[in-house]
Amino acid sequence: MKNKKILVWFRNDLRLHDNEMLIEAIAKSDSILPVYFFDPRYFEATRFETAKTGVYRTQFLLESVAALRLAFQKLGGDILLIQGKPEDKIKEIVEQFEITEVYHHREVGPEETEISGHVEDLLWTLKLNLKHFIGHTLYNKEDLPFPIKDIPNVFAQFKKKTERDAIVKACFLSPDKINFVENEEWGGLPSLTELGLNAIEKEIPEGISTGGEEAGLKHLSALLAENSEVYLKSGSRNNPEKQAFSSKLSAWLALGCLSPRKVYWKVKEAENTYGANANFNQILLGLLWRDYFRFMFKKHGIAFFKEDEPEKDALIVTAVINPALEKWKAGNTGHPIVDKYMYELNATGFIPHIGRLLVATYLIYVLKLHWASGAAYFEEKLVDYAPASNWGNWANVAGIGIDAKSKNTFDLDKQLRILDTAISDSPSFA
Repeated sequence: MKNKKILVWFRNDLRLHDNEMLIEAIAKSDSILPVYFFDPRYFEATRFETAKTGVYRTQFLLESVAALRLAFQKLGGDILLIQGKPEDKIKEIVEQFEITEVYHHREVGPEETEISGHVEDLLWTLKLNLKHFIGHTLYNKEDLPFPIKDIPNVFAQFKKKTERDAIVKACFLSPDKINFVENEEWGGLPSLTELGLNAIEKEIPEGISTGGEEAGLKHLSALLAENSEVYLKSGSRNNPEKQAFSSKLSAWLALGCLSPRKVYWKVKEAENTYGANANFNQILLGLLWRDYFRFMFKKHGIAFFKEDEPEKDALIVTAVINPALEKWKAGNTGHPIVDKYMYELNATGFIPHIGRLLVATYLIYVLKLHWASGAAYFEEKLVDYAPASNWGNWANVAGIGIDAKSKNTFDLDKQLRILDTAISDSPSFA
């Protein structure tokens, strides 16, 4: 019988727990070859005069890949690290290691989908199959109460029907044994400068999280314990002191260091022990929003943006440097709450959801600038950037998303009132 070797192509799924792709590869092969590609396209400049990936998210990515490597090494193996485009490198790898099949997680962003297509076309010429998995959502598409084409466009309807009729499956357990393809040279982890970014010369600012599965699980446990304790002490399920709550789980979720289902079931465990509270509800609501935007991009693609010619409009925006846009980016608009959030974004790579809504409202409705300029800047700066959530949220603020008329999506009047009433000594929104 021929020795079956499966190449497991890791992308935004950098974990061992609840990883169906990895579990199935282990079960259906004699040995696996984990691979991660540092694709240069993700570290180039964009047409918006921004970087595709900023320094803080790249640092978080490097830490997450290093953590996955360590996890594999503890099991007696490793992960092959390659700098280059997957479609340029995978043929050589497949032939060198006599790979019989390739597994990967399907993405929904147009650029990520195009890369998958290039690899699939190449593997087809080699008579190899690229098997797709979907492991980035709380709900599997086959468990939804409607097919993708019939998913409600309005978030409130999606939420109501999904919570009522769909199920969240149990997590896959982390593997405790893996047979790895024999290999001597696994490749080194690139540095920031090798990826074309400026190294972080000063000490990492406070508030920037450490990447990796273990760090994400520790943060989740501490978060749930802290919020359970706060509510027990306060004796209230709606603690007034916990304003602008942010779980800060999103960076680990974006790179797949944490599974949405793991977060869901851990929250449910905490609710069973301590009772539900507003912050737990916010975490679960955030998971639903992530699902909604991913499924909307799966359903509509670029048509999610209800503009006649979105690409043309975006190119016109970038034709000249706009001083107002540059001041917004630098946190130098003169508006205290906007500048506070933009300074925080530039300094740490993170601001809570309320901050994102406010600075987006200011850029679009006060400065009258094209929403895509802000979305592209967030793409560079956010440590938790995820294509569907970022571009979907910006489109909804701009009023050109599929769910543009839903008050559950964006309340313009409310955001403008907050901006109008902001004062210089506004409280911290960390």
